[in-house]
Amino acid sequence: MAQLVVERRDVDFVLHEQLEVEKFSKHEKFADFNRKTVDLIVSEARSLAIKEMLPALKIGDEEGCRFENGTVTVPEAFQRLYELLREGEWIAMCDDPQWGGQGMPTTVSLAAMNYFDGANYPFMLHTILLHGAAKLVETFGTEKQKALYLKKMLSGQWGGTMLLTEPEAGSDVGALTTSAVKNDDGTYTITGSKIFISSGENDLVENIVHPVLARIEGAPAGTDGISLFLVPKICVNDDGSLGEPNDVVCTGIEEKMGIHGSPTCSLTLGGKGNCRGTLLGKENKGMRAMFVMMNEARLEVGMQGLGCASASYLNALAYARERIQGRSLQATSKEAPAVPIIQHPDVRRMLLSMKAYTEGMRSIIYYIGWCEDQIRTSSDADVKQKYQGLIDVLTPIGKGYVTDKAFEVCNKGVQIFGGYGYTKEYPQEQLLRDCKITHLYEGTNGIQAMDLLGRKLGLNKGQSYKDLIKEMRDMAETAKAVSGLEKLAADVEKAINKLEETALSIGGTARSEKMMAAFAHAYSFMEVTGDIVMAWMLLWRAVLAARKLSDGAKKKDLNFYEGQVKSAQYFIKSVLPLTLAKADIIIAGDDTVIQISEDAFGSK
Repeated sequence: MAQLVVERRDVDFVLHEQLEVEKFSKHEKFADFNRKTVDLIVSEARSLAIKEMLPALKIGDEEGCRFENGTVTVPEAFQRLYELLREGEWIAMCDDPQWGGQGMPTTVSLAAMNYFDGANYPFMLHTILLHGAAKLVETFGTEKQKALYLKKMLSGQWGGTMLLTEPEAGSDVGALTTSAVKNDDGTYTITGSKIFISSGENDLVENIVHPVLARIEGAPAGTDGISLFLVPKICVNDDGSLGEPNDVVCTGIEEKMGIHGSPTCSLTLGGKGNCRGTLLGKENKGMRAMFVMMNEARLEVGMQGLGCASASYLNALAYARERIQGRSLQATSKEAPAVPIIQHPDVRRMLLSMKAYTEGMRSIIYYIGWCEDQIRTSSDADVKQKYQGLIDVLTPIGKGYVTDKAFEVCNKGVQIFGGYGYTKEYPQEQLLRDCKITHLYEGTNGIQAMDLLGRKLGLNKGQSYKDLIKEMRDMAETAKAVSGLEKLAADVEKAINKLEETALSIGGTARSEKMMAAFAHAYSFMEVTGDIVMAWMLLWRAVLAARKLSDGAKKKDLNFYEGQVKSAQYFIKSVLPLTLAKADIIIAGDDTVIQISEDAFGSK
């Protein structure tokens, strides 16, 4: 039977062979999460995803969300899914049991989310910002705020969002106009309008808690004067019960290209002057606090892209094995029978590309979670700093690069189906539409590229990027000693050296009077870094697979391990040479993008 959504064997490979997550169970924090427990969690997530979430994917897309008189109704099928998610305590997988969480390793939770996002990520969007909002309360909230909100949010009884974007202040958050006026009782009167709010209003929960960025009267201009406030849709009494509506009104939902099951809302705060919020954290430190939530959300967006790519690849693979079309190119007779399209070279090219990228993206995302678990289980400040630096450097790769490549995978997924891929008869076109938003929200991929060049390259005086280079170089060195991988290892080592050269070049340019030219190549720099991180992950996989094949792997695993080596060979031989050429372009630093006049772009 064909695999659906995610290939379980590959999930097990990354968890147990590449990242060896069972080792975390030796730490007291994760003592309950041995291999048997981890496998059970993944199996339960797989069952919920395939049996319940996947059948609702098309239903949610076709039914969509309805807006009427300030209320939003989500697809009916999502009501049952939400209750199942709550019953299984899937919303708070990694969180402190004190607040109702399961306390599992981040890496394991990502495997579960891989299934959920691959099956129906428009539905999962109802919970993603909820979890991030709860983490803000846990990290910056007072004891009273934690007591009032955390358990009800992490249980899914209440929802949560992120109120950041305004009509005239999109990515330029410092230009926001939402205001906060302090009241005698210590609360603040909030006034303003916010847009592009995922699940900002819905009928899944009885209350929605909105972290809101606003400027206190008299605060400095720009991001330095932004504070963060906790604004519930319905006021919460001191005993935790619900009070009166809090003058938070949904004014509409967007008509979108995809993710139709997720309402993207516009909200007006304080239209009647009665919206109240409480300060979350310190005055004028709201933007720094919000990044705690945004960085989590950015990695989740990467997981959404991976989910779409994974599902699209497995759909395409199954279709290519079943679809009979055309004779083999090697056929010598006109009477030769038609063959499955997986036997045609161009289809094989697309499938192998989809396979390599999907597997590599899974390793990248899970590895970032693994770094988080290293931090959670270490008491060494230097170790914590190292892995936090790796997370920070890899975040724009995990969000920007991964979603770019995920969209390419979904595009090929439509192509393999041919004309049928363009129809609603198959899920490929929806996966492509749904995947596109991952390029745009939580900071466009162009912003991720600017973040990588402008902030992450020089993070910790450049040490964090150097740590990434070292991790990759160590794996290339290891691969040199594995029979059959020597040439691949040398090619990856060459690419790592070129990346180091490229980083020094563009980093220097970014600090010079040619800064604008450097940032014109920032996107290419993210792509180059991402490609070489991808090569690292695929080579790492190939090392493990080649060793297993050499040691006499079980018969049932032979094809899987062969596939790992072939994925690495394809990417390193067919993609990485193009990456090196792109690196040379970055180093050359052509500034045509900056020099062209605005009028030369075309007629006004």
